[in-house]
Amino acid sequence: MTDETSHEASGHEASDALDNRRQVLYWRLLARIFDHEEQAGLESVSLAVVEDLGLPPALLDPDASVDSVVQRHPELAAEFDGLMVPEPEEDGVRDRAAEVRRAALASKVLLNVFAARPGTVTAGQLSRWQSDADRLERALGCRPGELRGGRAGGGPETGQEISREIGPELAAIEGDLVHRMHLREVLADPHLAARLTPSMSLIEQLLRDKDNLSGVALANAKALIRRYVEQLTEVLRTQVEKASAGELDRSVPPKRVFRNLDLDRTIWKNLTNYSPAEERLYVDRLYYRHTGRKTTPQRLIVVVDQSGSMVDSMVNCTILASIFAGLPKVDVHLIAYDTQALDLTPWAQDPFETLLRTKLGGGTDGTVAMALAQPKIAEPRDTVVVWISDFYEWRSQELFESMAAVHRSGAKFIPVGSVTSSGRGSVNPWFRERFKDLGTPVISGHIKKLVHELKTFLG
Repeated sequence: MTDETSHEASGHEASDALDNRRQVLYWRLLARIFDHEEQAGLESVSLAVVEDLGLPPALLDPDASVDSVVQRHPELAAEFDGLMVPEPEEDGVRDRAAEVRRAALASKVLLNVFAARPGTVTAGQLSRWQSDADRLERALGCRPGELRGGRAGGGPETGQEISREIGPELAAIEGDLVHRMHLREVLADPHLAARLTPSMSLIEQLLRDKDNLSGVALANAKALIRRYVEQLTEVLRTQVEKASAGELDRSVPPKRVFRNLDLDRTIWKNLTNYSPAEERLYVDRLYYRHTGRKTTPQRLIVVVDQSGSMVDSMVNCTILASIFAGLPKVDVHLIAYDTQALDLTPWAQDPFETLLRTKLGGGTDGTVAMALAQPKIAEPRDTVVVWISDFYEWRSQELFESMAAVHRSGAKFIPVGSVTSSGRGSVNPWFRERFKDLGTPVISGHIKKLVHELKTFLG
């Protein structure tokens, strides 16, 4: 064997050894995420790898936060930031030694965030998890709180894609930890409450428990609800503004202002006045675009099932109703129901105050909501009734007959099975078939579908 061949074989052996070390660290990562019990073999081999890299054994301690490791070993701080942001290979050459080191550091961050232990959670454990989640977001190239709040910046790979895939998982883990810690204990601590990331699961817990809160805990709960409402309102308002704004009203002459001038049509209509000799176009008449849209006063009646299965829809539709209530010449009425109905119209423009008046849970009896909604239909042809529910009702036949009567009166009746950001939701098949036969199929999917329907009718 020549020296060159020997050197090449030695290089392959070194590369294979580094690949094996990296695989050991990732095997340990997967094993600890799916099974909290230690596997002695993997632990001892991983310890040897970490020590050989010159890294502290604390990286393998599940009780040590990333912050505590960095405090003891400040030289690692820069390595954790941007740790998981993809790096381009130089001339197609992989730095396997660097990959092993990154695997050791990344495993620490991922285990601390995704391998949450079962059982009761203490305030210290929640705070430690939140700091580790901050570290994960920074490792992915985001600011702390960006992924959990769904506001990641950057390009499609480093921002939006990561937020869509990892953000909801982080929010769900945090919500589970809060649930196991006992929400009231968290809310009573202003520092912990301020670090909570508002999410649908957390808002549901706050709304269910709000009547049992007081003092600092109640104030912190309201602050979290308001933060979530404001974030979601911005998203939904953007969707409303982008949606179709209805048909042009051609019965009204266009305003004769420069911004409405239809230059192409004006030139086309005056081509007969073109003088070849003078190379000039003489314009006898200017043409303008119609920009005015129909502004007939419209009444929007939103009826929302506030039973336990419809929390997401309750929050989304309350905010959506407030946005439409802010539009000119739209008269919005809001009704929530379970076995009793509540007229929330006086607070329809303030989703925060509306949500504080809801009472989630219980059964469903839509007939009590219909008793409130029907008297509000003064001019059927200028009225749209949006009914959001899974339609699992106590008095199905009676409720459907009254809904069919609203439809026959000339009002626009829109049954909605779910109004969520994800589009998930189930609908009673009995109602689904009858709505289809009535010619008013159930809208069940992304909230954008409902926004489009409403803008088309109210525009």
